[in-house]
Amino acid sequence: MTEGFNTRAIHAGQAFDPTTGAVVPPVYLTSTFAQDGIGGLRGGYEYGRGGNPTRDALQEQLAALENGTAAFSFSSGLAAEDSLIRALLQPGDHIVLGNDVYGGTYRLINRVLGPWGISHATADMADAASVEAAVAAGNGRTRFVWVETPSNPMMKITDIAALADTARAAGALLVVDNTFATPYLQNPLDLGADIVVHSTTKYIGGHSDVIGGAVVVKDAGLAEKIGFVQFAVGAVSGPLDAWLTTRGLKTLGVRMDRHSSNAKAVAAWLSEQAAVERVLYPGLADHPGHELAARQMKDFGGMVSVQLKGGEAAARKLAESTRVFTLAESLGGIESLMNYPSEMTHASVKGTELAVPENLVRLSVGIEDEADLLEDLDQALQGL
Repeated sequence: MTEGFNTRAIHAGQAFDPTTGAVVPPVYLTSTFAQDGIGGLRGGYEYGRGGNPTRDALQEQLAALENGTAAFSFSSGLAAEDSLIRALLQPGDHIVLGNDVYGGTYRLINRVLGPWGISHATADMADAASVEAAVAAGNGRTRFVWVETPSNPMMKITDIAALADTARAAGALLVVDNTFATPYLQNPLDLGADIVVHSTTKYIGGHSDVIGGAVVVKDAGLAEKIGFVQFAVGAVSGPLDAWLTTRGLKTLGVRMDRHSSNAKAVAAWLSEQAAVERVLYPGLADHPGHELAARQMKDFGGMVSVQLKGGEAAARKLAESTRVFTLAESLGGIESLMNYPSEMTHASVKGTELAVPENLVRLSVGIEDEADLLEDLDQALQGL
């Protein structure tokens, strides 16, 4: 019998405590573990950087939900990305990035790993010719094709299976940032991707109270290399952070249902407003990636981007005028957030081809009552 998503989310890695019978496994707040003689490890644990039962439980949970064989939990999403690249690439290697990749990912690869010897090129992941040109720019050294789908914040949808074929033909691995979709709505490994990355800070944690990141794979060889770097570099999630992430992950399915439902209503309502130039949401029938998203995702998620006719001034004013939507960085929490990417999450790509339109705001639609969200947006738009 194959267990459903919510059953796995609640039970994977979550066996009750054998000593006390506690239904929720305890948080192992310890840096080291007693040994029964030299080399006599209890349960394989010796030092917290190398392993911790709370972190291991989360990693088992993540692997189960992404249909992988191994998962690795890190101290942040960017720590996960950095460790992944250092584990599998070396100076002289090349990465192809989507041309609207998250600003923090671009900054990491361009400004931190670039001087280390990693080169990159950007491509429109929906355009095969663009991807092939970016791969060719690597002169035979392209090792990763890296995509977000849906992308942040332009909400582009990429055909994961087709891109996996393109990457494979180039001798590269396909890395999919699945943060927006989450494993509840999309499983890239099942569609041919080699590696999945997450900022678990976002929907997986789900409550805006923990920072974390994850890498999930199926291939044992990749897992061995990533696990070594996780241990050797040590950018691991702490026990309490891992426990909070596990707690959030247990309710991911029910939260994503509500996030998606609210986002659909918000996107549809915004599409009818005179002040709005364009709504970017894959759940809308006129979104260029709508049919593809409907095929490779269970639902369309909780992220909505909006471009305003009044330009930068209107976008800034809207971002600062909401009451239920909070102006803040990040996304994916139970509360609704408003973001002005050009000066916030994507400020690091300003002036590049990855720059976000200045008339765009990004909404992380929470799980509040739908009517309250629409009323809040209505009063904010009336002030433009």
